[in-house]
Amino acid sequence: MTALRSLLFNVSTFSWTFLATVTLLIPAVLIGRPKRVRALGRLWSGVIYRLLNALCRIDYEVRGLENLPDGPCIIAAKHQSAWDTTIFLHLMEAPCYVLKRELTYLPIIGRALHQIGMISVDRAGGSKALKQLVQDARARVAEGRKIIIFPEGTRVAPGESRPYHPGVAAIYRDLKVPAVPVGLNSGIYWGRRSFIKKPGRIVMEIGPAIPPGLPRREFMAQLEQQIEEMTNRLVKGAADQAAQPACG
Repeated sequence: MTALRSLLFNVSTFSWTFLATVTLLIPAVLIGRPKRVRALGRLWSGVIYRLLNALCRIDYEVRGLENLPDGPCIIAAKHQSAWDTTIFLHLMEAPCYVLKRELTYLPIIGRALHQIGMISVDRAGGSKALKQLVQDARARVAEGRKIIIFPEGTRVAPGESRPYHPGVAAIYRDLKVPAVPVGLNSGIYWGRRSFIKKPGRIVMEIGPAIPPGLPRREFMAQLEQQIEEMTNRLVKGAADQAAQPACG
């Protein structure tokens, strides 16, 4: 049954994405309406969440919203699933994602990402790419926007971690705004490149903001510790809940 539900979800997601792109996104991009493009992103992902809940029995919970500063900040999140890439569209106005440059090469989608001011990074670009990241992030913060970055640079399976990239430290040092650590357990239910979607509740936790001005090494150590501790606790909590015998 889980496989069938996953198949229905994948087919429904593809169909909805195609329909939304052809009938809504292409016209908005062609006439150059960034606000409309952002609204469509929220609409698109909102439908995906509803399909995920209706077909795969996956819902979600966000904890610690009170820890989000009112103004610009850096949100540094664990990345386990495709789910993580859209949730912030529903939590705040006009978030700015740091994303891999390859996405901007996609027809229509790439142009839409450019119009709404997302930051693309050439992951093989070295110091030049890092300088461009800082410059772009500075411009977005000047607009009053929150920067979303995944410090590990890619999706990582639950229980695993990868080295944190220097980009988050560079923008933290330059922007002089708080950095907010985020942990989650989405990969348990919607794994990386996984066809099967397992029923359950995704939990994302927003930790207390790290104030600006810390030395680089201290900042990176504190950021990684908080993200990994929250994530490990949430992953363990999901595993413990799955191990409990069903009632009745």
